[in-house]
Amino acid sequence: MIAHDPKSWLSPPFRFHRSDTLRRLFPWITVVCCYAGIVAWVEMEYWKIGPDSHLRNITVMHTLLGFVISFLLVFRTNTAYERWWEGRKLWGQLVNNSRNLAMKLAAALPEDSRHRAFFRKIIPLYANALKSHLRSEETRIELFDNLPETVIKKIDLEKHLPNQIAAFMIRHVQDMRHEQVLDGYQMLFINNEIQSFTDICGACERIKNTPIPYSYSVFIKKFLLIYVATLPFGFVFTLGYWVVPIVGFIFYVLASLEVIAEEIEEPFGADENDLPLSRMTRSIEAHVHELI
Repeated sequence: MIAHDPKSWLSPPFRFHRSDTLRRLFPWITVVCCYAGIVAWVEMEYWKIGPDSHLRNITVMHTLLGFVISFLLVFRTNTAYERWWEGRKLWGQLVNNSRNLAMKLAAALPEDSRHRAFFRKIIPLYANALKSHLRSEETRIELFDNLPETVIKKIDLEKHLPNQIAAFMIRHVQDMRHEQVLDGYQMLFINNEIQSFTDICGACERIKNTPIPYSYSVFIKKFLLIYVATLPFGFVFTLGYWVVPIVGFIFYVLASLEVIAEEIEEPFGADENDLPLSRMTRSIEAHVHELI
């Protein structure tokens, strides 16, 4: 995620980064400007259509439909931002629950207990596994360093890794109960945090696996292209060749909203505006090591 000063007004307009919409849309803006220039030349120079032509009335359509397309794009952006913000809340909950579990285990386990080392490694491991699972990355075997051999042998990288790690935590807690390291009340004391890991994973998968409906996304793109493609026909009579940069700018503004929505509706990727999952997993690891 890009770090920035939201109160700054001078640097953002002149800052171009990899995901900047102007950079991504520049080829399309060039095509739209060339198209608008061709339409303007054909109407004014080739056909020599006068300002009293009925084509001038097409601007009425743009005036009426301008509100509709603005409403659709705003709704589209808000829907994408809700998905991004829900993903951020879920990972914030994962950070807090990891801390709470570490604090409860630190209070329940003796200082020299071998179980501390297990949870010191496996709690951050769950966050790393969930990040890799949501990004569909190949999980690195280095994540399993310092885990018992009996645990490593049971891990199947071809299966749902976060579920396997959560199951190992639950089994380990059961083993501590059988060894009388924990009593029944202490098990209930830490059960909610362990259970919440799977709940968070399921909620993140729901966001990842449920994209915006295809027909809705396609309709917005078609509507936007038709709206921009018909702009030069009517406005050329009042703007002349100034219609070329103006239509290009209108396309940039409207298409940027769609591009931004596409980028943030999948918050678990590795784009510049996606959630900083790597930074949050490192934070979980640091806090757990401090607490246990």
